[in-house]
Parts: sequence; C-alpha cells; structure tokens
Amino acid sequence: MSRTVTIEPVTRIEGHAKVTVRLGDDGKVQQARMHVVEFRGFEKFCEGRHFTEMPTITERICGICPVSHHLASAKAGDAILGVTIPRTAYMLRELMHMGQILQSHALSFFHLSAPDLLLGFDADPAVRNVVGLIQQQPEIALKGIKLRKFGQEIIARVAGRKIHPTFCVPGGVNQRLAASDREAMLAGIDEAIAGCQDAISLIKRYYADHADEVARFGNFPSLYAGLVTEDGSLEHYDGRMRFVDADGKVLENGIDPSNYLDYIAETTEEWSYLKFPYFKRVGYPEGAYRVGPLGRLNVADSARTPLANEELNSFKALGDGRPVQGTLYYHYARMIEALYAVERARQLLEDPEIMGRDIVATSNSLQPRGVGVIEAPRGTLFHDYHVDETGRLEKVNLIVSTGQNNVAMNEAVASVAREWVDGNKLREGMLNRVEAAIRAYDPCLSCSTHAIGQMPIVVELIGPDGEQLDRATR
Repeated sequence: MSRTVTIEPVTRIEGHAKVTVRLGDDGKVQQARMHVVEFRGFEKFCEGRHFTEMPTITERICGICPVSHHLASAKAGDAILGVTIPRTAYMLRELMHMGQILQSHALSFFHLSAPDLLLGFDADPAVRNVVGLIQQQPEIALKGIKLRKFGQEIIARVAGRKIHPTFCVPGGVNQRLAASDREAMLAGIDEAIAGCQDAISLIKRYYADHADEVARFGNFPSLYAGLVTEDGSLEHYDGRMRFVDADGKVLENGIDPSNYLDYIAETTEEWSYLKFPYFKRVGYPEGAYRVGPLGRLNVADSARTPLANEELNSFKALGDGRPVQGTLYYHYARMIEALYAVERARQLLEDPEIMGRDIVATSNSLQPRGVGVIEAPRGTLFHDYHVDETGRLEKVNLIVSTGQNNVAMNEAVASVAREWVDGNKLREGMLNRVEAAIRAYDPCLSCSTHAIGQMPIVVELIGPDGEQLDRATR
C-alpha cells in the first residue's frame, strides 16, 4: 500500500515547516514536498504606517535577520526621499551589513549544519546537534561561537545593539562611529579571517572524504540570481541584478533592482503558505532560480577582497565552466562569503572617511514609491513601498530570500528523498538527509510568509483517531 511519511517539524532551521514524503506500493518515493505552515502578514499590517517607521518595524520580522530588513527598509526610504546618502553613512551601513553576513553564516554553518557534516547524517539525534558538537569537537564549536560573536560585535559597535538596531534612517544613519569602536573591530579581524579559513578547510576535507555523496546530494540544474557590481564582482549592499542559467549563460545583466517586477513573478501552491517566485521570461516552474551564497557566487565573476577572490576561483573550478549545482556546496559558498565579509570590513574600517561627520541627507519632497534591495545572508531581499503625499504606506510588497529559493528547496527535498529514502527499510538518518537538504539553504521562514489575499489556505478537521473528518480550502 502507498503511504505518506511526515517529517514535522523540520529541525535546525528558523521557522516552522514540515516535509511529506509519499511512498508507492514498492516503497519508492513518488513525491516529496516542503510545506511552510506559518504566516506572519507584515505586508498587510504595515499599511497606514509612515515610511520612516518601517526600518524599525520590519526588522521585527525576525531576530536572526533584523539587520537585513533594517537596511532594505532604509534603502526604500532613501528612494522615497529621492536622496543619495552621504558616503560615510553608506560605508557604515555596509559595515553593519558585513557583521550581519558573518554572524548569520557562522550560525548556519557551525550551529545548524555542522552536526550533520561532522557527526554524520546517521548519528543519534540526541547527540547530532550543537551540544553534541561542543562535546565531541569543542575546538571547532568554539571557533564557530567566536566567529558569530565577532559579527554581532560589529553590528553592536556600529549600530548600538546586536539585535533590532535603530541605526538606519531614511537618508542615512543616526550616529557616527566612535574611534574606540573602530580600533576594537580592527583588532579582531585577523582572528576572524583565520576562523573563516579554518571553516573553509574543514568543508573542503568533508567534500574530499564524501565525494560521491556530495556529488549526488540535491544536484540539479536551475537558474541563479544575485546582485553584482558594475564590473561583475560579488556585492551585498548595492549593485545591479544578474540572472544566469544552468550553463552559466547570462540571461539578464545590469538590471536596476527597483525594476524587479519586470523580471520576477510569483505564484502560489495550495500546499504551502510560502510564495513561489520565478524568472518571468522562462515561466513557472522552469524559471525557478536560486539565490543566497550559491546563487551569488555563481553569478559573480570575482570578489573585491584577495583571500575571498582566491577561494571564489577554487569554487568556480568545481563547476568546470558551469555553475556549481550541488546543494551541499551552499556550505562552501557560505564560508567564502563569511571570509569576504571580514576582509571587506577591514577595507571599510581602514578608510578614513568612515569617521566622517556627514551621515544623513534630507529632502522636502516625497516620491510615491521606493524600492530597497540588498543581498541578505540568505539571498536577495526586496522591500517595495507605495506612499501617499504624507508618506503613509498604501501598499507594501516584500519578496524575501527564502521565498525565492522555495522551488529549489522543494526540488532538493524531492531529489534527496528519491536518492536516499527507502520505505521498505525506513531509517531516521534517511529522513535527516531530507531535512539537511533544507538546512543547506538556511531558510528563514518567519521572514518569508507575508502575502494574503491570493494565498491559499487549507483547514483540515482531524478526529481523535487521526482520521480526516472534513477539509476546506480557499
């Protein structure tokens, strides 16, 4: 008989999701899906607020990604004011962003995914976690803790606090950098670089020791997207959008991110609260694209810092002229970006203009729309605000990184389930591999579920014996 295996909740991710694996009569996987089962609704309840409030409202979407929403929202506010922020403010925002990239990537790699990679997918779940990692490999765990701590310290020294800062305002920032904070951050750079390099060496050893599994794990073709500089270099705070296909061919380049609706469309499926974005010209689902570390490294030609650029070249060699497609390579890409973030932080801190006094631009007129786009740790993040003549929000659209990876995460789940799940001799480690396919994308589900109106809702009435008594859909 066919049956369905449910993995609920998916562990070691931010937010709430479940996976259903449908098995055929022969015990083989017929279908596997990731279901996002939470709803936040920020798009709707922000209507009526003043746009200047948004940097401190939208960052409450998440405690892991507050800096990302804070920055994207402030950039949307800059556009509504119609101003170019002072260079010192630009540098301070980017520096805070580098702290966010570092702390988030360290959390994902060391705390959430390293237990699988270092202790084994089939290890006892009681020890296959960060506590078990601390007990069995304390030196590695400590390096992860220190890296994340340094990223959080950068945020705190620039913005006043680690979580939910009030630093960015439309037009710039609200405080200068103290000389003592600058020196303290510079003093920690070398140790942080060494920690990133150790993590990169660790993941490379894992790939060498598990080459066959890595090659087969969630390896499928897709499109890729991300921001790049004018010369095609890796970029996180600003830049233009680029899309490439599975062969590395550039489909679109130099896109003004505020024109994202000309290139990106969204659809819904009845089995998830998370929207499904896709590249318009190709259509759905073939136009599904991946963002985040793997997407950014696949679309970028180079990195602006020497050590990260060297690793980026090594990363690209894995694809032999084409994008790197394997899901487990997200971890390598993630730590290359962490290395880049630390190097870029040094470049910014060593620039004398970061200590400047000109930190905010003002305007007496408002534009009816403002779009703010950055590369959050998990991928490209869009904040799109429409305001009335007083600055009150009439419409809000958020396209969040995790949503853009939705199709790809489902494909990774299905691919890994087909490869490793055998319903005739089901083992916990098989199901953990399915979860690990999701963890590789480091999804932030609280950030990603906001739209209402077109979003499908399914309500099931289940009796005490587990039988479905009724079902209603919208």
